[in-house]
Amino acid sequence: MRYSTFLIHRVLLSVLVLLGLSLLIFVIARVIPGDPARIALGPLASRAQIAALRAQMYLDEPLPVQYAHYVRGVVRGDFGESLYTHRPVTTDLHDLFPATLELVLYAGLLMVAVGVPLGILAASYRDTWVDTLVRLISLGGVVTPAFVWAIVLMLIFAYALGVLPVAGRLSAGAVPPPPVTGLVTIDALLDRNPATYLDFLRHLVLPAVSLALAGVAQAARLTRASMVDVAGRPFIEAARAFGISNARIALKYMLKPSLIPTVTILGLDFAALLGNAFLVEAVFNWPGIARYGVQVILRKDLNAIVAVVIIMGLFFVVINFLIDILVGYLDPRIRLRQADEAA
Repeated sequence: MRYSTFLIHRVLLSVLVLLGLSLLIFVIARVIPGDPARIALGPLASRAQIAALRAQMYLDEPLPVQYAHYVRGVVRGDFGESLYTHRPVTTDLHDLFPATLELVLYAGLLMVAVGVPLGILAASYRDTWVDTLVRLISLGGVVTPAFVWAIVLMLIFAYALGVLPVAGRLSAGAVPPPPVTGLVTIDALLDRNPATYLDFLRHLVLPAVSLALAGVAQAARLTRASMVDVAGRPFIEAARAFGISNARIALKYMLKPSLIPTVTILGLDFAALLGNAFLVEAVFNWPGIARYGVQVILRKDLNAIVAVVIIMGLFFVVINFLIDILVGYLDPRIRLRQADEAA
């Protein structure tokens, strides 16, 4: 079977995964104690008002009927109305998701741009003080949660040194660029507004670094371990016998084979950044979907909770799909094996 057929199978499987995820979170959100209609309307609401809202949300119907109504709305692009913002959930996601996506993209870029070179450096100077230092830094990054880094970096750079802003995407006096993509960096460049662009980067540094540090550590550890494993293979020994320099061997002959297992794990770590963003966004008051998710969970906003989880699940599915393509590109043997398994 051709590789393209395998990818089609993966797309269909991804759709089934999203359906299963939506059903699971839908059921969990509705069996949690507490009446969402009463929470939304407050303690002064009359029984008639609560009953009307419950009827509007189909809460008195059996769960299968409620889920059927929900799926019908999602197919039309309607996630319902948020009881927290009193706006369509789709509108909330449209306004808030670009902020989280931008934060996650920059954190992922830092994860790869810093972590992989650190891993290469540690492998190139194996069993030296450089290797030991990188491994200690990596260990500290892995065992420390992102929200702890967020608090520590905020205390140092925002409060103690006062060199970076503490919250938000832009300063109070900054003029936001016209929303074309929702990503401030791109919109500011399209608007030819360098002042807003630089102001946003200053606000981005602390949350992006806080979110990326664990991924940087993981990338360094994985890259080092993979390159050390590749270093003992016969073709590397042959390259050394021909007198090729260590730097050339590391970058040209060791890096690509070592990236295959690294890419798989880093792809999952990149997808996990969206989950880690929940507390980081809360610490830095970042106006994204993760902070919104925390707020709607606390208020048992059923429509918004399910929508946020579905968006996160979709993000994971897309990243996994891209990992399959990238790993197949790096190693044709994996691409052929995947095609055979699909057959």
